Amino acid sequence: MISAFQFLPLKEAPKATPPNIILIFMDDLGYGDLSCYGALQYRTPNLDKLASEGVRFTNFLSAQAVCSASRAALMTGCYPNRVGISGALFPNAKVGLNPDETTIAELLKEKGYSTGIFGKWHLGDRPEFVPTKQGFDEYVGLPYSNDMWPVGYDGKPTADTNRRKRNPFLPLLHNSDTLQEIKTLDDQAKLTGIYTERAVSFIKKHKKEPFFVYLPHSMPHVPIAASAKFKGKSKQGTYGDVLMEIDWSVGEIMKTLKESGLDKNTVVIFTSDNGPWLNFGNHAGSSGGLREGKGTSFEGGQRVPCLVRWKGVTPEGIICNKLTSTIDLLPTIANICGTKLPAKKIDGVDILPLLKGDMDAAPRKYFYYYYRRNNLEAVRRDDWKLVLPHEGRTYEGQVPSNDGFPGKAPENNPFPLALYDLRRDPAERYDVKEIYPDILAELQKVVEEAREDLGDDITKRTGKNVRLSGVIK
Repeated sequence: MISAFQFLPLKEAPKATPPNIILIFMDDLGYGDLSCYGALQYRTPNLDKLASEGVRFTNFLSAQAVCSASRAALMTGCYPNRVGISGALFPNAKVGLNPDETTIAELLKEKGYSTGIFGKWHLGDRPEFVPTKQGFDEYVGLPYSNDMWPVGYDGKPTADTNRRKRNPFLPLLHNSDTLQEIKTLDDQAKLTGIYTERAVSFIKKHKKEPFFVYLPHSMPHVPIAASAKFKGKSKQGTYGDVLMEIDWSVGEIMKTLKESGLDKNTVVIFTSDNGPWLNFGNHAGSSGGLREGKGTSFEGGQRVPCLVRWKGVTPEGIICNKLTSTIDLLPTIANICGTKLPAKKIDGVDILPLLKGDMDAAPRKYFYYYYRRNNLEAVRRDDWKLVLPHEGRTYEGQVPSNDGFPGKAPENNPFPLALYDLRRDPAERYDVKEIYPDILAELQKVVEEAREDLGDDITKRTGKNVRLSGVIK
Protein backbone atom coordinates (compact mmCIF):
# COMPACT_ATOMS: atom_id res chain seq x y z
CA MET A 1 0.00 0.00 0.00
CA ILE A 2 1.32 3.42 -0.93
CA SER A 3 1.32 6.00 1.84
CA ALA A 4 -0.38 9.29 1.13
CA PHE A 5 2.64 11.06 2.56
CA GLN A 6 4.63 9.99 -0.49
CA PHE A 7 2.65 12.44 -2.58
CA LEU A 8 3.22 15.47 -0.36
CA PRO A 9 5.63 17.99 -1.91
CA LEU A 10 8.97 18.19 -0.16
CA LYS A 11 9.77 21.50 1.48
CA GLU A 12 12.95 23.14 0.26
CA ALA A 13 15.50 24.05 2.91
CA PRO A 14 15.61 27.82 3.36
CA LYS A 15 18.42 29.42 1.42
CA ALA A 16 21.17 30.92 3.52
CA THR A 17 21.29 34.69 3.26
CA PRO A 18 24.69 35.87 2.01
CA PRO A 19 26.58 37.77 4.71
CA ASN A 20 26.28 41.53 4.89
CA ILE A 21 29.49 43.55 4.53
CA ILE A 22 30.31 46.69 6.51
CA LEU A 23 33.58 48.35 5.57
CA ILE A 24 34.66 51.26 7.80
CA PHE A 25 37.55 53.22 6.28
CA MET A 26 39.33 55.92 8.24
CA ASP A 27 41.31 58.86 6.87
CA ASP A 28 44.87 59.38 8.19
CA LEU A 29 44.37 57.06 11.18
CA GLY A 30 47.79 55.87 12.37
CA TYR A 31 48.94 52.43 13.42
CA GLY A 32 49.04 53.53 17.07
CA ASP A 33 45.69 55.32 17.20
CA LEU A 34 43.44 52.68 18.79
CA SER A 35 43.82 51.61 22.41
CA CYS A 36 44.09 47.98 21.26
CA TYR A 37 47.14 49.11 19.24
CA GLY A 38 48.64 51.12 22.10
CA ALA A 39 46.95 54.54 22.00
CA LEU A 40 47.30 56.65 25.14
CA GLN A 41 45.17 59.32 26.86
CA TYR A 42 41.87 58.10 25.40
CA ARG A 43 40.18 54.75 24.95
CA THR A 44 38.37 53.10 22.04
CA PRO A 45 36.28 50.44 23.84
CA ASN A 46 33.97 49.58 20.94
CA LEU A 47 36.90 49.04 18.60
CA ASP A 48 38.75 47.11 21.28
CA LYS A 49 35.68 44.87 21.59
CA LEU A 50 35.65 44.42 17.82
CA ALA A 51 39.27 43.27 18.08
CA SER A 52 38.49 40.90 20.95
CA GLU A 53 35.68 39.30 18.94
CA GLY A 54 37.61 38.93 15.70
CA VAL A 55 41.02 39.19 14.05
CA ARG A 56 43.45 42.03 14.73
CA PHE A 57 46.02 42.43 11.96
CA THR A 58 49.45 43.81 12.84
CA ASN A 59 51.05 43.77 9.39
CA PHE A 60 48.29 45.27 7.25
CA LEU A 61 49.34 47.79 4.58
CA SER A 62 47.44 50.47 2.72
CA ALA A 63 48.15 50.22 -1.00
CA GLN A 64 49.61 53.72 -1.10
CA ALA A 65 50.00 56.42 1.55
CA VAL A 66 47.68 59.04 0.06
CA CYS A 67 43.92 59.58 -0.21
CA SER A 68 42.67 58.93 -3.75
CA ALA A 69 45.25 56.30 -4.59
CA SER A 70 44.49 54.25 -1.49
CA ARG A 71 40.73 54.42 -2.16
CA ALA A 72 41.11 53.35 -5.78
CA ALA A 73 43.06 50.34 -4.52
CA LEU A 74 40.44 49.48 -1.92
CA MET A 75 37.57 49.65 -4.39
CA THR A 76 39.28 47.69 -7.20
CA GLY A 77 41.67 45.27 -5.49
CA CYS A 78 44.49 46.73 -7.60
CA TYR A 79 47.62 48.75 -6.97
CA PRO A 80 46.35 52.29 -7.70
CA ASN A 81 48.96 52.86 -10.41
CA ARG A 82 47.56 49.85 -12.26
CA VAL A 83 44.25 51.69 -12.65
CA GLY A 84 45.84 55.09 -13.32
CA ILE A 85 45.04 56.84 -10.03
CA SER A 86 47.69 58.71 -8.04
CA GLY A 87 47.85 61.33 -5.33
CA ALA A 88 44.77 63.15 -4.05
CA LEU A 89 42.27 64.44 -6.60
CA PHE A 90 41.25 68.08 -6.21
CA PRO A 91 37.77 69.54 -6.73
CA ASN A 92 36.67 69.55 -10.37
CA ALA A 93 39.56 67.33 -11.43
CA LYS A 94 39.18 65.97 -14.94
CA VAL A 95 40.16 62.47 -13.85
CA GLY A 96 38.55 59.82 -11.70
CA LEU A 97 38.25 56.09 -11.28
CA ASN A 98 37.55 54.67 -14.71
CA PRO A 99 33.93 53.45 -14.95
CA ASP A 100 35.29 50.39 -16.77
CA GLU A 101 36.94 49.20 -13.55
CA THR A 102 34.94 46.86 -11.34
CA THR A 103 34.40 48.01 -7.75
CA ILE A 104 33.45 45.99 -4.67
CA ALA A 105 30.01 47.61 -4.89
CA GLU A 106 29.53 46.47 -8.49
CA LEU A 107 30.53 42.91 -7.66
CA LEU A 108 28.03 42.79 -4.84
CA LYS A 109 25.27 44.46 -6.89
CA GLU A 110 25.51 41.53 -9.30
CA LYS A 111 24.81 39.25 -6.32
CA GLY A 112 21.68 41.17 -5.33
CA TYR A 113 23.19 43.35 -2.59
CA SER A 114 21.90 46.81 -1.72
CA THR A 115 24.89 49.15 -1.60
CA GLY A 116 25.43 52.43 0.23
CA ILE A 117 28.36 54.78 0.88
CA PHE A 118 28.25 57.26 3.74
CA GLY A 119 31.35 59.47 3.91
CA LYS A 120 34.25 60.59 1.76
CA TRP A 121 34.47 59.29 -1.85
CA HIS A 122 37.52 61.03 -3.40
CA LEU A 123 37.62 59.10 -6.67
CA GLY A 124 36.30 61.88 -8.88
CA ASP A 125 33.56 64.46 -8.30
CA ARG A 126 32.46 64.86 -11.92
CA PRO A 127 29.10 63.22 -12.77
CA GLU A 128 30.86 60.40 -14.63
CA PHE A 129 32.81 59.31 -11.55
CA VAL A 130 30.41 59.65 -8.60
CA PRO A 131 29.58 56.62 -6.41
CA THR A 132 26.16 56.04 -7.99
CA LYS A 133 27.99 55.43 -11.28
CA GLN A 134 30.35 52.96 -9.57
CA GLY A 135 27.89 50.46 -8.11
CA PHE A 136 26.37 52.29 -5.15
CA ASP A 137 22.61 52.70 -4.76
CA GLU A 138 22.87 55.51 -2.25
CA TYR A 139 25.52 58.09 -1.39
CA VAL A 140 25.69 60.66 1.39
CA GLY A 141 28.99 62.40 2.02
CA LEU A 142 31.78 64.63 0.76
CA PRO A 143 33.23 64.12 -2.73
CA TYR A 144 36.82 64.76 -1.56
CA SER A 145 38.96 65.61 1.48
CA ASN A 146 37.61 67.94 4.15
CA ASP A 147 40.55 70.37 3.79
CA MET A 148 39.71 71.10 0.14
CA TRP A 149 37.67 74.21 0.92
CA PRO A 150 38.24 78.00 0.99
CA VAL A 151 39.03 78.01 4.71
CA GLY A 152 42.46 78.39 6.30
CA TYR A 153 44.13 76.43 9.06
CA ASP A 154 42.69 78.92 11.55
CA GLY A 155 39.14 78.04 10.50
CA LYS A 156 38.60 81.40 8.81
CA PRO A 157 38.01 82.15 5.09
CA THR A 158 41.29 82.33 3.20
CA ALA A 159 42.82 85.36 1.53
CA ASP A 160 42.28 85.91 -2.19
CA THR A 161 45.90 84.97 -2.88
CA ASN A 162 45.59 81.55 -1.23
CA ARG A 163 45.23 78.53 -3.51
CA ARG A 164 42.41 77.24 -1.33
CA LYS A 165 40.32 80.26 -2.30
CA ARG A 166 39.61 78.60 -5.65
CA ASN A 167 37.88 75.70 -3.91
CA PRO A 168 34.14 75.80 -3.24
CA PHE A 169 32.69 75.18 0.19
CA LEU A 170 32.40 71.46 0.87
CA PRO A 171 29.21 70.03 -0.63
CA LEU A 172 27.52 67.41 1.53
CA LEU A 173 25.87 65.34 -1.17
CA HIS A 174 22.95 62.96 -1.30
CA ASN A 175 23.54 61.11 -4.56
CA SER A 176 23.95 64.08 -6.95
CA ASP A 177 22.10 66.69 -4.88
CA THR A 178 23.67 69.02 -2.32
CA LEU A 179 22.08 68.65 1.11
CA GLN A 180 24.10 71.54 2.55
CA GLU A 181 27.42 73.34 2.26
CA ILE A 182 30.00 72.69 4.94
CA LYS A 183 31.42 76.16 5.66
CA THR A 184 32.79 76.06 9.21
CA LEU A 185 34.52 73.77 11.66
CA ASP A 186 31.25 73.58 13.56
CA ASP A 187 29.71 72.16 10.39
CA GLN A 188 32.54 69.66 10.12
CA ALA A 189 31.99 68.60 13.73
CA LYS A 190 28.65 67.13 12.66
CA LEU A 191 30.02 64.91 9.88
CA THR A 192 30.79 61.80 11.94
CA GLY A 193 27.28 61.86 13.37
CA ILE A 194 25.66 62.41 9.97
CA TYR A 195 27.54 59.52 8.37
CA THR A 196 26.70 57.24 11.28
CA GLU A 197 23.00 58.11 11.28
CA ARG A 198 22.74 57.52 7.53
CA ALA A 199 24.57 54.18 7.77
CA VAL A 200 22.33 53.03 10.64
CA SER A 201 19.23 54.04 8.68
CA PHE A 202 20.45 52.12 5.62
CA ILE A 203 21.07 48.98 7.69
CA LYS A 204 17.57 49.12 9.18
CA LYS A 205 15.99 49.75 5.79
CA HIS A 206 17.73 46.80 4.14
CA LYS A 207 17.86 44.34 7.03
CA LYS A 208 15.82 41.73 5.15
CA GLU A 209 18.21 41.61 2.20
CA PRO A 210 21.99 41.42 1.86
CA PHE A 211 23.69 44.81 1.97
CA PHE A 212 27.08 46.46 1.61
CA VAL A 213 27.75 49.54 3.73
CA TYR A 214 30.91 51.50 2.95
CA LEU A 215 31.57 54.04 5.72
CA PRO A 216 34.66 56.12 4.81
CA HIS A 217 34.94 58.74 7.55
CA SER A 218 36.33 62.19 6.68
CA MET A 219 38.40 62.27 9.87
CA PRO A 220 40.87 62.23 11.54
CA HIS A 221 42.16 63.92 8.36
CA VAL A 222 42.66 67.60 9.22
CA PRO A 223 40.83 69.81 9.93
CA ILE A 224 39.45 67.85 12.85
CA ALA A 225 36.43 68.66 14.99
CA ALA A 226 34.26 66.74 17.41
CA SER A 227 30.58 67.23 18.15
CA ALA A 228 29.44 68.86 21.39
CA LYS A 229 28.83 65.44 22.93
CA PHE A 230 32.51 64.52 22.64
CA LYS A 231 34.28 67.88 22.70
CA GLY A 232 36.70 68.04 25.63
CA LYS A 233 36.15 64.41 26.65
CA SER A 234 39.67 63.06 26.14
CA LYS A 235 43.01 63.85 27.74
CA GLN A 236 44.57 64.21 24.29
CA GLY A 237 42.60 67.23 23.16
CA THR A 238 40.65 67.46 19.93
CA TYR A 239 42.33 64.47 18.31
CA GLY A 240 41.37 62.21 21.17
CA ASP A 241 37.83 63.63 21.14
CA VAL A 242 37.52 62.81 17.44
CA LEU A 243 38.71 59.23 17.99
CA MET A 244 36.28 58.77 20.86
CA GLU A 245 33.46 59.87 18.56
CA ILE A 246 34.63 57.48 15.85
CA ASP A 247 34.59 54.72 18.46
CA TRP A 248 31.03 55.73 19.40
CA SER A 249 30.11 55.49 15.71
CA VAL A 250 31.39 51.91 15.55
CA GLY A 251 29.39 51.14 18.68
CA GLU A 252 26.20 52.48 17.05
CA ILE A 253 26.78 50.27 14.01
CA MET A 254 27.33 47.17 16.15
CA LYS A 255 24.29 47.94 18.33
CA THR A 256 22.12 48.31 15.23
CA LEU A 257 23.30 44.96 13.87
CA LYS A 258 22.43 43.23 17.12
CA GLU A 259 19.03 44.89 17.44
CA SER A 260 18.22 44.02 13.82
CA GLY A 261 19.15 40.35 14.23
CA LEU A 262 22.10 40.74 11.84
CA ASP A 263 24.93 40.31 14.30
CA LYS A 264 25.81 36.77 13.23
CA ASN A 265 25.59 37.30 9.49
CA THR A 266 27.61 40.48 8.99
CA VAL A 267 31.31 40.88 8.27
CA VAL A 268 32.63 44.09 9.85
CA ILE A 269 35.96 45.43 8.59
CA PHE A 270 37.71 48.47 10.09
CA THR A 271 40.91 49.96 8.65
CA SER A 272 42.55 53.19 7.40
CA ASP A 273 43.64 54.70 4.09
CA ASN A 274 47.18 55.52 5.29
CA GLY A 275 49.21 56.59 8.29
CA PRO A 276 49.20 59.86 10.25
CA TRP A 277 49.96 63.35 8.89
CA LEU A 278 52.65 63.88 11.49
CA ASN A 279 53.58 67.51 10.86
CA PHE A 280 50.16 68.54 12.25
CA GLY A 281 51.37 67.73 15.75
CA ASN A 282 48.58 67.40 18.30
CA HIS A 283 46.03 67.25 15.46
CA ALA A 284 47.78 64.20 14.00
CA GLY A 285 47.81 60.60 15.07
CA SER A 286 50.50 58.13 16.02
CA SER A 287 52.50 55.77 13.83
CA GLY A 288 52.99 53.54 16.86
CA GLY A 289 56.76 53.89 16.62
CA LEU A 290 56.98 53.01 12.94
CA ARG A 291 59.12 55.19 10.68
CA GLU A 292 57.65 58.32 9.05
CA GLY A 293 53.93 58.78 8.24
CA LYS A 294 51.44 59.73 5.55
CA GLY A 295 52.92 60.43 2.14
CA THR A 296 55.87 58.07 2.57
CA SER A 297 56.54 54.44 1.66
CA PHE A 298 58.02 53.69 5.07
CA GLU A 299 55.95 51.58 7.44
CA GLY A 300 54.52 54.56 9.32
CA GLY A 301 52.97 55.73 6.05
CA GLN A 302 51.42 52.45 5.00
CA ARG A 303 51.01 50.08 7.95
CA VAL A 304 47.59 50.71 9.47
CA PRO A 305 45.20 49.12 11.95
CA CYS A 306 42.85 46.48 10.58
CA LEU A 307 40.13 44.64 12.49
CA VAL A 308 37.80 42.01 11.01
CA ARG A 309 34.90 40.49 12.92
CA TRP A 310 32.54 37.84 11.51
CA LYS A 311 30.78 36.15 14.37
CA GLY A 312 30.98 32.38 14.21
CA VAL A 313 33.69 32.45 11.53
CA THR A 314 36.56 34.60 12.78
CA PRO A 315 38.08 33.19 15.98
CA GLU A 316 37.72 35.58 18.90
CA GLY A 317 40.71 37.67 19.92
CA ILE A 318 43.16 36.25 17.38
CA ILE A 319 46.16 38.27 16.21
CA CYS A 320 47.42 37.91 12.66
CA ASN A 321 50.99 38.98 11.90
CA LYS A 322 50.94 37.93 8.22
CA LEU A 323 51.56 40.40 5.40
CA THR A 324 48.19 41.68 4.14
CA SER A 325 46.84 44.77 2.39
CA THR A 326 43.72 46.71 1.48
CA ILE A 327 44.01 45.32 -2.06
CA ASP A 328 43.24 41.91 -0.55
CA LEU A 329 39.79 42.93 0.65
CA LEU A 330 38.04 42.79 -2.72
CA PRO A 331 38.95 39.16 -3.56
CA THR A 332 38.26 38.13 0.03
CA ILE A 333 34.82 39.75 0.03
CA ALA A 334 34.13 38.19 -3.38
CA ASN A 335 34.87 34.75 -1.96
CA ILE A 336 32.79 35.35 1.17
CA CYS A 337 29.78 36.52 -0.84
CA GLY A 338 30.11 34.06 -3.71
CA THR A 339 30.74 36.58 -6.48
CA LYS A 340 33.05 36.33 -9.45
CA LEU A 341 36.30 38.28 -9.51
CA PRO A 342 36.65 41.19 -11.97
CA ALA A 343 37.51 40.20 -15.54
CA LYS A 344 40.53 42.50 -15.52
CA LYS A 345 43.74 41.70 -13.66
CA ILE A 346 43.77 42.54 -9.96
CA ASP A 347 46.59 42.46 -7.41
CA GLY A 348 44.74 41.39 -4.27
CA VAL A 349 44.80 37.87 -2.84
CA ASP A 350 42.10 36.05 -0.90
CA ILE A 351 42.88 36.17 2.84
CA LEU A 352 39.81 34.24 4.00
CA PRO A 353 41.96 31.41 5.45
CA LEU A 354 43.51 33.97 7.82
CA LEU A 355 40.06 35.20 8.83
CA LYS A 356 39.11 31.64 9.68
CA GLY A 357 42.12 31.34 11.97
CA ASP A 358 44.59 29.43 9.78
CA MET A 359 47.72 31.28 10.85
CA ASP A 360 49.90 28.89 8.86
CA ALA A 361 48.40 30.26 5.66
CA ALA A 362 50.47 32.83 3.79
CA PRO A 363 48.36 34.12 0.89
CA ARG A 364 50.56 37.20 0.31
CA LYS A 365 54.32 36.96 -0.09
CA TYR A 366 55.25 40.13 -1.99
CA PHE A 367 54.21 43.78 -1.90
CA TYR A 368 55.17 46.81 -4.01
CA TYR A 369 55.45 50.25 -2.40
CA TYR A 370 54.67 52.90 -5.02
CA TYR A 371 54.21 56.62 -4.46
CA ARG A 372 53.76 59.88 -6.36
CA ARG A 373 52.56 59.21 -9.89
CA ASN A 374 54.39 55.92 -10.42
CA ASN A 375 57.58 55.86 -8.35
CA LEU A 376 58.63 52.43 -7.14
CA GLU A 377 60.15 53.24 -3.74
CA ALA A 378 60.35 49.83 -2.06
CA VAL A 379 59.47 46.16 -2.40
CA ARG A 380 58.83 43.51 0.17
CA ARG A 381 59.03 39.74 0.54
CA ASP A 382 57.51 38.49 3.79
CA ASP A 383 59.40 40.43 6.51
CA TRP A 384 62.23 41.66 4.30
CA LYS A 385 61.91 45.13 2.81
CA LEU A 386 64.19 46.72 0.23
CA VAL A 387 63.95 50.51 0.09
CA LEU A 388 65.08 51.83 -3.29
CA PRO A 389 66.95 55.11 -3.84
CA HIS A 390 64.38 57.86 -4.09
CA GLU A 391 63.50 61.37 -3.02
CA GLY A 392 60.52 61.70 -0.74
CA ARG A 393 58.79 63.33 2.18
CA THR A 394 60.30 63.20 5.65
CA TYR A 395 59.01 64.31 9.02
CA GLU A 396 62.22 63.45 10.84
CA GLY A 397 64.23 66.34 12.21
CA GLN A 398 61.25 68.69 11.76
CA VAL A 399 59.28 70.28 14.56
CA PRO A 400 55.51 69.76 14.05
CA SER A 401 53.03 72.56 14.56
CA ASN A 402 49.94 72.29 16.73
CA ASP A 403 46.25 73.19 16.89
CA GLY A 404 45.46 72.64 13.20
CA PHE A 405 48.56 74.21 11.64
CA PRO A 406 51.19 72.17 9.74
CA GLY A 407 54.89 72.07 10.46
CA LYS A 408 57.51 71.52 7.78
CA ALA A 409 57.74 68.21 5.94
CA PRO A 410 60.33 68.44 3.14
CA GLU A 411 59.28 66.52 0.02
CA ASN A 412 62.66 65.88 -1.61
CA ASN A 413 64.73 64.22 1.08
CA PRO A 414 67.15 61.69 -0.50
CA PHE A 415 66.77 58.11 0.74
CA PRO A 416 69.51 55.59 -0.17
CA LEU A 417 69.23 51.91 -1.03
CA ALA A 418 68.65 49.99 2.20
CA LEU A 419 67.53 46.53 3.29
CA TYR A 420 65.50 46.09 6.47
CA ASP A 421 64.53 43.01 8.45
CA LEU A 422 61.11 44.07 9.72
CA ARG A 423 60.90 41.10 12.07
CA ARG A 424 63.64 42.56 14.23
CA ASP A 425 63.55 46.16 13.04
CA PRO A 426 59.97 47.33 12.27
CA ALA A 427 61.11 50.96 12.62
CA GLU A 428 63.47 50.56 9.61
CA ARG A 429 66.58 51.86 11.36
CA TYR A 430 69.29 49.33 10.55
CA ASP A 431 70.38 48.72 6.97
CA VAL A 432 71.51 45.09 6.66
CA LYS A 433 72.13 44.74 2.92
CA GLU A 434 75.84 44.06 3.47
CA ILE A 435 75.00 41.15 5.78
CA TYR A 436 72.36 39.53 3.55
CA PRO A 437 73.50 39.80 -0.09
CA ASP A 438 71.33 36.83 -1.09
CA ILE A 439 68.18 38.57 0.17
CA LEU A 440 69.25 41.76 -1.60
CA ALA A 441 69.66 39.87 -4.88
CA GLU A 442 66.29 38.17 -4.51
CA LEU A 443 64.47 41.42 -3.82
CA GLN A 444 66.17 43.12 -6.75
CA LYS A 445 64.52 40.49 -8.93
CA VAL A 446 61.20 41.45 -7.37
CA VAL A 447 61.97 45.08 -8.24
CA GLU A 448 62.49 44.09 -11.86
CA GLU A 449 59.19 42.19 -11.92
CA ALA A 450 57.37 45.24 -10.55
CA ARG A 451 58.94 47.55 -13.11
CA GLU A 452 58.08 45.15 -15.94
CA ASP A 453 54.48 44.91 -14.82
CA LEU A 454 53.62 48.39 -13.49
CA GLY A 455 56.53 50.56 -14.60
CA ASP A 456 58.62 53.00 -12.59
CA ASP A 457 58.96 56.75 -13.12
CA ILE A 458 62.26 56.88 -11.23
CA THR A 459 63.94 54.64 -13.81
CA LYS A 460 61.70 55.85 -16.65
CA ARG A 461 60.09 52.46 -17.19
CA THR A 462 56.61 51.97 -18.64
CA GLY A 463 54.64 49.04 -17.28
CA LYS A 464 53.12 46.48 -19.62
CA ASN A 465 49.93 45.99 -17.63
CA VAL A 466 48.71 49.40 -16.55
CA ARG A 467 45.30 50.82 -17.40
CA LEU A 468 44.02 54.36 -17.84
CA SER A 469 42.02 56.35 -15.32
CA GLY A 470 38.76 57.91 -16.39
CA VAL A 471 39.37 61.26 -18.11
CA ILE A 472 37.02 64.11 -19.01
CA LYS A 473 38.12 65.59 -22.33
